[in-house]
Amino acid sequence: MRMLISFAALFLSVVLLQLSSGGVGPLDALTGLRSGFTTGEVGFLGSAHFMGFFIGCWLAPRLMGSVGHSRAYACFTATGAIGMAAHVIVTDPAFWALFRIASGFCVAGCYTVIEAWLQAKVTNETRGRAMGSYRVADISASFVAQFMIGALADMPTYIAYNILTILCCASLLPLVLTQSEQPATPKATRLRPALAWACSPLGVAAVLVSALSGASFRMVGPIYGQEVGLGADQIGYFLAAYVAGGAIAQYPMGWLADKFDRRWVMIGLSVAAIAACGLTIATAGHGSNSVMIAAFFFGMTTFPIYSVATAHAHDFATDNQRVELSAALMFFYAVGAIAAPYTTSALIAHFGPAALFYFVSLGHIALIVFGIGRMRVRRAPEQRTRYIYAPRTSFLIGRLLGRSRER
Repeated sequence: MRMLISFAALFLSVVLLQLSSGGVGPLDALTGLRSGFTTGEVGFLGSAHFMGFFIGCWLAPRLMGSVGHSRAYACFTATGAIGMAAHVIVTDPAFWALFRIASGFCVAGCYTVIEAWLQAKVTNETRGRAMGSYRVADISASFVAQFMIGALADMPTYIAYNILTILCCASLLPLVLTQSEQPATPKATRLRPALAWACSPLGVAAVLVSALSGASFRMVGPIYGQEVGLGADQIGYFLAAYVAGGAIAQYPMGWLADKFDRRWVMIGLSVAAIAACGLTIATAGHGSNSVMIAAFFFGMTTFPIYSVATAHAHDFATDNQRVELSAALMFFYAVGAIAAPYTTSALIAHFGPAALFYFVSLGHIALIVFGIGRMRVRRAPEQRTRYIYAPRTSFLIGRLLGRSRER
């Protein structure tokens, strides 16, 4: 309990940040479509978000080194708030893309500061509980944020974006007002994408497919929902079902990944993901409840792939490579997430809403083929790291996980 109290300010900042950032993507999609944006333009907003996310991940440690944690967090929060508030000034997809770069930059930067602060405060004895509480706070807020979407979409545009801006600004207060001493600035993680490929080509491929699935669904899912007849409030439930399915699947998938060959687990998840895509397509015309159930199973089958992939990659890394490997895998996730929303939205525009899930299915088919091929090239390692849920939040997450993966 004492540990939770000492981290309460950081966790409260995470919750408020997630409530704000988790709502802006779906709200942009729904508002943009009502304002006459094409599906391709809406998808480009999602890609712009992840472009800002990548820039923030790279720049945040360097900014912390220049001005300290609190001032860096204030800078990132201000940038995100400006991006959200500016939506009501001009309704143009090119400007909104710039605003989404700002919000993605804010999310990555704020998470980097929070995770650096946590890393400085945890010990080997408290690391497990701190990370568990951190994950619960993050994913719970993400879940709640989806339920806000329906209410926000029914409000006047300026009120909806003002609420998100207020939440973003409010996330600044717990961290800057905490009496905890500001920690020393961590050394910026070197970004070596080649390290991830050297350790595990299959891990890199699986991370890219995870980005294809997750970024496409979260950023373009509202377009799909509207195309199949869901209302704004139902789209919020649709996205929440996806998050809930992914959260629930983490423990059983972790058990399987620690007990069996992780390559078979990834292949099995991809087979199940293809089935979930087929179920989603088949249930599109059978009422909202069927669509929600399909989204739940889609989350269960696609959400855990990133964590299984990172665990598999770390099986082939040494302990002194783990921080850089985590950052390299995050780099590949960001690359896939930048490309996926625009691509899938363009496919929806040309071939209809089902194209989203056909495209995701093709990605998982490619992962299955590549995974079977890699199993013929290299045997499974005799010693394996522990499976842990790996948040896709910043390049510093590997440092925060610390010794959790040590054999």
